[in-house]
Amino acid sequence: MVMTVLAVCLGVAFVCGTLVFADSTAAAHRAAASKNFADIAVTVTAKEPPPGSSPDQHTGVLDDALVRKLAAVPGVAAVRPSVDGSAALNAADGTPLRTGKSGSNLAGAYVPDKGGADSRYPLLKGHAPRNSGELALDSGTAEAGHFRIGDSVTLATDGPVMTKRLAGIVSTKDTRVTAGGTLTLFDKATAQKLFATPGHYTAIDLSAAPGTDQFALSRKVTGMLPAERAEATTGAAQANQQAILVDTLTRGYEKLPMVFAGVALFIGSFLIINTFTMLVARRAREIALLRAIGASRRQVAGSILLEALLVGLAASAAGFLLGLGIAAVLPDILSTGAATLPHGPLVIGPRPVAAALVVGVGVTLLAAWLPSRQAAKVAPVEAMRSAAQPSATARPRIRAVVGLVLLVAGAGLLISLTGAKDASEENLQSAMLGCAVLVVALIVLAPLLAAPVIRLTGRLTGGFGIVGRLARENALRDPRRTAATAATLMISTALVSGLAVIGNSTGQALDRQAAAGLGADYVISSRTTMTGIDPAALGRVAGTSGVRTAAAVTDSTMVAGGHVRTISGIDPDSVNAVMKLDFTSGSAKDIGPGRIALSSTVAREHGVRAGGSIDVRMGRSQDLEKYTVVGVYKDNPFAHDALGARSEVAQHSYLPGSVQRLLVRTEGGAASKTLQEQLRTAVGNSPLLKVQDRGELVDEAAGVVSGLLDVMYGMLAIGVVIGALGIVNTLAMSVAERTREIGALRAIGMDRAGIRRMIRLEAATVAAFGTLLGLAGGVFGAWAVGALANGALEQYSLVLPWGTLLLVCLLSLVIGTAAAAVPARRAAALSPLEAVAEG
Repeated sequence: MVMTVLAVCLGVAFVCGTLVFADSTAAAHRAAASKNFADIAVTVTAKEPPPGSSPDQHTGVLDDALVRKLAAVPGVAAVRPSVDGSAALNAADGTPLRTGKSGSNLAGAYVPDKGGADSRYPLLKGHAPRNSGELALDSGTAEAGHFRIGDSVTLATDGPVMTKRLAGIVSTKDTRVTAGGTLTLFDKATAQKLFATPGHYTAIDLSAAPGTDQFALSRKVTGMLPAERAEATTGAAQANQQAILVDTLTRGYEKLPMVFAGVALFIGSFLIINTFTMLVARRAREIALLRAIGASRRQVAGSILLEALLVGLAASAAGFLLGLGIAAVLPDILSTGAATLPHGPLVIGPRPVAAALVVGVGVTLLAAWLPSRQAAKVAPVEAMRSAAQPSATARPRIRAVVGLVLLVAGAGLLISLTGAKDASEENLQSAMLGCAVLVVALIVLAPLLAAPVIRLTGRLTGGFGIVGRLARENALRDPRRTAATAATLMISTALVSGLAVIGNSTGQALDRQAAAGLGADYVISSRTTMTGIDPAALGRVAGTSGVRTAAAVTDSTMVAGGHVRTISGIDPDSVNAVMKLDFTSGSAKDIGPGRIALSSTVAREHGVRAGGSIDVRMGRSQDLEKYTVVGVYKDNPFAHDALGARSEVAQHSYLPGSVQRLLVRTEGGAASKTLQEQLRTAVGNSPLLKVQDRGELVDEAAGVVSGLLDVMYGMLAIGVVIGALGIVNTLAMSVAERTREIGALRAIGMDRAGIRRMIRLEAATVAAFGTLLGLAGGVFGAWAVGALANGALEQYSLVLPWGTLLLVCLLSLVIGTAAAAVPARRAAALSPLEAVAEG
């Protein structure tokens, strides 16, 4: 009974832990991209200046005079001017600090109120920044960067690296910071110089007095603003706009819980049903006795269902608490130094609670109802006579037909995807459905496949003599039970092996893509198109010892046909030295003002060929202009969607005249940590910049895939634990059923070591059966689903990670053998005479 409770508990923990972890991660990602507008009624900002006008004419309206004017508006409770921007930091050891997430490196001004303190940022240590040489950090940033009061901090906003002294440490409730970002505060004059203009702000937030409607307040404020230079937006409108943006950014984290929950529910419920079915089957004699002394069928079924209800409730509560613990530790386990999951509180919604009841109570009741109903229908004498008999496989022909139909349907659906040209949502859903049907087909066919597969693998255990042959025959004694026990391992192995194959194939494809598209050995790049590299750094990089060629690239955006694309500005004379461009028509040498080249995908979507034209709005330009297409090249991630003349792209970029990438080719293709440090020094050791070799570029490109694989591996590890528990349960029940048999083996001379070896070999046989089925299904599914990746990555091809697959097989066998430790010890401890008598 303890084992049954534990099985239900782990099944509930798997489902609840998955849902809570995924919901919490999604909430933390939303928080990392969200600003709290709870106490903001109206925000006043400068309007975007029209093309050709000076930005200072518009930002200049947000000054102290306007702040005093707004404070006098009826209904305004408080006015908080702000100077917001972005600043990237280096940690104390000189490495970039928390710079991996876009929009997470916040910066601003510490603006004291009448009390002499900024209520938004309470001071914890030190004092507020007083001059241009000081700054303050939030406590999380200071701890992550290993900073103490008085330390020097290197940082950059959108230009050269600066060094300032840490004067104070503050706290903040801004979720963008608490979810893994950074906050840097300057004195007001310094912040205005960096992010606005001297004496002016980037925004003014207004709080409404009690009873004041923010929409009415917004109308009052709008009426007193210069209509062409500033505008007022309600807090509710800002929150709605942000909600749409954040929903778009985190949509994948909303779907992920349902995928995990489906897998978790399937594995967990399967184990619970199997365990409770064995428990009821073990008590068939007791049920028959109750029927013999007058118990009705309803009473027998009711007693078992009541027992299942109590077991389900107790196990659900324990499993729910265990699931919360799992969800709490998974972010730390799955985070790495390069990619950390955002931090945040656990989110416990109604879904985990409902899942606990469905899995713990609902599935347990269902598992108990099916065998109890069947047992209640059997006549008492017949049940007593057959209580010790193993169950037979019911209707093998029907099982075979149903299994084959499902197998053909699942395999056919997956094979139909081999011609897919992209990984669209419809294709992904079809792939998931095909994989699910394939797994169900293997589960249905498993009892029929058990005999031939186990006889095949049994040749290995046959080398252990009579003990090995007994282990094989014991595994074959009840194919349905063996198949049910192996099912959890089969599902986990199929998922792990399939993901490993896809991950390895994708990584190899990205590596080949980098080799095929990049001639440079190092890429120095800004983290966004809104920041740039000091143009003078090109000369310093080119003069670095060991550098053969250095070429500058300006990245910007272009709008064509309503779609936003990325265009790279290059120098046609030097691009071939650092990029490997494969032109299907035209060439890079013809690129110039008014003349661009397109990737094959963009050209195909717009129906354009070399010699044609396309209407494009480039960068900050407000007008569509007609560009001549002088060439079409095969998709290249380093050339992006289009190539243009660097002078023209830089003219229209968000930072006019800026450079976003430096492509560096070294002498003899040499790459070393020393050279990488020299290149970082040449660009001022700026935290805004990345200095990456080919391997790091491939790792970054595979970051999304690697992160998803890490999360799924972590969740599937729980499935492996449940699979091990299923083997423990089955073997424990098997030992109890075979007490007399084990006693007879001991009586005719088999020692305790032989008994233990027999049970362990039986476990290894069952584990090998589940592993082989799972491995076959996982590799086949990865081959079929890989077609979707092939549509997105031209270099994609199936590459089996033999080492990983071998490790999966060994771990499954080790887990299966280890799971048999307790039942084997119990079996070996049986006294021969007592065992025969008990049996």
